[in-house]
Amino acid sequence: MTSIGEALVAGLEKRGVSVVFGIPGVHTIELYRGLPGSGIRHVTPRHEQAAGFMADGYARVSGKPGVAFVITGPGVTNILTPMAQARADSVPMLVISGVNEAESQGRGLGHLHELPDQLGMVSTLALSAAEIGAAADLAPALETAFAALEGRGGPVHLQVPLDVMPLPAEPLPDPVAPAAPPLPDLSAAVERLKGARRPVILAGGGAKRAGAELLALAERLDAPVVLTANARGLLHGHPLAVPASPSLGATRTLIAGADAVLAVGTELGPTDYDMYRRGGFPDLSQMIRIDIDADQLARHPAAVPLQGAAAPILAALLTDLPQGSADGAARAAQTRGAALEEIGPEMRAQVALLEALRDALPGALVVGDSTQPVYAGNLYYDHDRPGGWFNAATGYGALGYGAPAAIGAALADPEAPVVCLTGDGGLQFSLAELMTARDEAVNVTFLVWNNRGYGEIAASMEAVQAPVLGCDPTPPGFEELARACGLPYQRIGPEPAALAEALAETRAVAGPKLVEIAVG
Repeated sequence: MTSIGEALVAGLEKRGVSVVFGIPGVHTIELYRGLPGSGIRHVTPRHEQAAGFMADGYARVSGKPGVAFVITGPGVTNILTPMAQARADSVPMLVISGVNEAESQGRGLGHLHELPDQLGMVSTLALSAAEIGAAADLAPALETAFAALEGRGGPVHLQVPLDVMPLPAEPLPDPVAPAAPPLPDLSAAVERLKGARRPVILAGGGAKRAGAELLALAERLDAPVVLTANARGLLHGHPLAVPASPSLGATRTLIAGADAVLAVGTELGPTDYDMYRRGGFPDLSQMIRIDIDADQLARHPAAVPLQGAAAPILAALLTDLPQGSADGAARAAQTRGAALEEIGPEMRAQVALLEALRDALPGALVVGDSTQPVYAGNLYYDHDRPGGWFNAATGYGALGYGAPAAIGAALADPEAPVVCLTGDGGLQFSLAELMTARDEAVNVTFLVWNNRGYGEIAASMEAVQAPVLGCDPTPPGFEELARACGLPYQRIGPEPAALAEALAETRAVAGPKLVEIAVG
């Protein structure tokens, strides 16, 4: 008979889990006993925070939950930051941990890795958190956890006490496939869209797996499509695409002039819609809004809220709408030109760099940290792959995200070129993960924007006449760092042609490599 820990691993395999990220410890030995022969690949990062970010990147690319194993106490507290990022960006992440013996919890007896209330702490952040206290708890706990991961997405936590994990358990039954929910009533939305003469669509990350349906509906309505950062790559190069942030005045002008707004899979959060905290966003209370999550729909007034997944609702709308003529391409072109002008020459130069990257590596996954070219791209950039542009500069905004998330992305799609776009400051949060990339032989180019400090923060301080302080941590010598990690290395300036040439060279080299962009 297997242990509860082994049965848990078998239950993950039955639910399609093929990769887990984690650092083993004495409190998770029974989980690791179940991994050999399971068909699940284990990846060892150098820090539990990186395990969470790897699971995040893996989930965004694969469409499956990213899974992490962590030890009791410090393992759990170390992964809280990635769980918060996953909560902010609706990324399905399952964190499985140990916990001290049930009878010792909350008593302050000084056990190894003890927390006052580990489950209560994680419950404030996770969509669902539960303790498996006996073999009978395992099957329902897994069903509840994966049901929570099926919806909008976010972090889910399961913990197993140290004295429970080795107990015997029967093999688990096969999981039950969830039934497809019925479509909501679309009649009110159809009537509003039929009468629209200047419709606009707002697309967020919830639309990224509904690209064909979104394109078909946009063309039927002749509606410009404003793409938030997590929707970039949809409608690449299309005349109706507006790959510009709704924080920009030009994009807001387009939205304000609409007589019907359809918002698809977007939380309408300030990091996309009011990045500069200026207020004054157009009134959207009369919008039609599609979201898979009822709680999210309730957070903003909408004339027609529609709960459900984007793809089936967009497809159903399409069947009832006639061909429209709304001058959509001209309105989109006007907005693109005005938005690109609005971001200014410095950011336009960084966008040109991103376009050189895109053209040198078609279909790449570009995984960003909070660094200047990423901020520029979030304001205006048209990527060529749905879901291929994502970063931690929206939502929770955790530094150190880029390198581990890029490793997770590369494991989810080993055939794709993957670029980690990070700053010298952000990479120093995760330098050790360069060795994980080497161990796993992932095809990641670590592209380091080295402006010798926290350039974006320094610029923000200067903008409000505050003294610039604490923004100049010394970067490592990246050539020496690459050599120590066994990675090929190049150093270039911030010119698009130089980047294109460097990426063309690295594409022929298997495994991870490091390219430093020396700025100033």
